[in-house]
Amino acid sequence: MSTRTKIKALLESGKTDIDVTVKGWVRTFRNNQFIALNDGSTNSNLQIVVDFENTDPALLKRITTGAAISATGKLVASLGKGQSVDVKATHIEILGDSDPEKYPLQPKKHSLEFLREIAHLRFRTNTFGAIFRVRNTLSFAIHTFFQERGFVYLHTPVITQSDAEGAGEAFHVTNFDLTNVPRTDTGEVDYKQDFFGKSTNLTVSGQLEGELGAMALSDIYTFGPTFRAENSNTTRHLAEFWMIEPEMAFYNLKDNADLAEDLLKYVIRYALDKNKEDIEFLTQRLLDEEKQKPQQDRSELNLLEKLQFCLDNEFERLTYTEAIEILKESTPNKKKKFQYLIEGWGTDLQSEHERYLVEKHFKKPVILTDYPKEIKSFYMRQNDDGKTVAAMDILFPGIGEIVGGSQREERLDKLEQRMDEIGIPKDELWWYLDTRRFGGCQHAGFGLGFERLVLFVTGMGNIRDVIPFPRFPKNAEF
Repeated sequence: MSTRTKIKALLESGKTDIDVTVKGWVRTFRNNQFIALNDGSTNSNLQIVVDFENTDPALLKRITTGAAISATGKLVASLGKGQSVDVKATHIEILGDSDPEKYPLQPKKHSLEFLREIAHLRFRTNTFGAIFRVRNTLSFAIHTFFQERGFVYLHTPVITQSDAEGAGEAFHVTNFDLTNVPRTDTGEVDYKQDFFGKSTNLTVSGQLEGELGAMALSDIYTFGPTFRAENSNTTRHLAEFWMIEPEMAFYNLKDNADLAEDLLKYVIRYALDKNKEDIEFLTQRLLDEEKQKPQQDRSELNLLEKLQFCLDNEFERLTYTEAIEILKESTPNKKKKFQYLIEGWGTDLQSEHERYLVEKHFKKPVILTDYPKEIKSFYMRQNDDGKTVAAMDILFPGIGEIVGGSQREERLDKLEQRMDEIGIPKDELWWYLDTRRFGGCQHAGFGLGFERLVLFVTGMGNIRDVIPFPRFPKNAEF
C-alpha cells in the first residue's frame, strides 16, 4: 500500500517541516496555485501549494473540482489565513480526472433534495461527510456499550415467516416466476412450491428471535436491517432501516428503562467526544437554516445544547394514564391547537403529543410506561389491572418516540389468551411459545431505530439524509 497520511491526522499532529504524501479530491483550485484537498477524514481541507511556474500546464489543467490527486511535499506552517499548515508540493499526480463541465458538485450550496438525486456523490459534501462520520461513531458506540456489559451480539434472520408487529406490512420473499405463479386447486398461491416451502417475508423486527437467544445467553442484542412495506412518504419513514434490539433475561420494566436511558446517554456522549468538529459544523448548519424560519418556529435549543440537554437531565418517568391527564388539560388541547385532540384514555399518542410532553411540559426526555393493551403488541406483559401492559416508550425533543420496548409476557396462559383475542395463529409461533413452556422467566427488551438516533444527533430534518442510500416508495436508486 502506498504511503499516505490522512488529512485529519496531519492537522491534529501539530507537526511541521516533515515530508508527507496526501491523497484526496479537489474541492477548489484557485490562481493556478492553491488546491483545497479533502479526503473525507474531516471536513477541514488541506491547502496544497503548487509551484505553478515549474509545473506542466497540461497537468495544471487537469486539477479540477472533483478530481482525485496525490500530492507529495513538505508540511509547513501556513502563511495564509484560514489554515494552520500547507503542503508545499514537489510532486502532484492525477489519480482520476473530473470533467468540470459535467461534475454536479460545484463549490456552492446545494439543496438536500438535489443531493438526494445524486446520493452516490453526496458523501463528498461537508454536510454528508459530517453525517456519515457521526453515523459511523454511533454504530461503533452501540457495539461498545453492549460489549462492555457482556451482551452477546446475535444475528437474527433477514428472511422470516413471522411478522413480529402483526402489522402485515412486510415485503414478500419468493423465487417464483411472477408471470407464472403456481396456484392450488382453490386458486390460492401454492407456497409449498416456493423456495422455503412457505410464505416468507423480509423481517420487520429481530425481537422474537432475540428473545430465544436471551432465554439461554441472558443478555443479547441485535443490530441489523429491518424492512416495512409501508406506503409512507414522510420525513420519518424508510422502507429499509436499521434497528438495535436488546433482549435481557431476568429484567423487569424498570431495568429495561434504565438500560435504554444509559444506552442513549452513552452513545450521545461518545459522539460528542469523538465527533466534536462534525457536530459543531452541523450545529452551525442548523442555525443558518433556522434563520429562514419565523421566530416561533425556531428551536429553543441549538443542536449542541439539545444533545447536552439529554445528558444533563434524568429522564422523566410517568405512566400513560398520567400523560393523558396532562395532555387533556394542556393549553393546546383546550384551544384545539393539536391536530389530533386528546379525547380521553385509550387515545394513541401522536408525535405532537409526545413532543409537547418533552419540550413544553417537562422540558426533559420522558419515559412513558403502562400503555392500554389495545394499542400495543400481543407479546407485552399484561398488568394486574387487566387494562394496561408493561410497555415503555422514550420520547426525545424534536423527534418524539426514539425507543419502544416492554417487559415481555412470560406466562404461557396469558400469552396464548392474548394471541387468541387478536387472532394470531399459535401454530405458526410454536417455537416462540416453547420458550414459555421450558424454563420461561421474566424478561424484557426494546427497539431503537438507528436512523432516528442519527437524525437526532445530527439535527437533520429528513430521515432520508441519514442513511447512505434511502429506500422509500417508488425509489430504490443506487
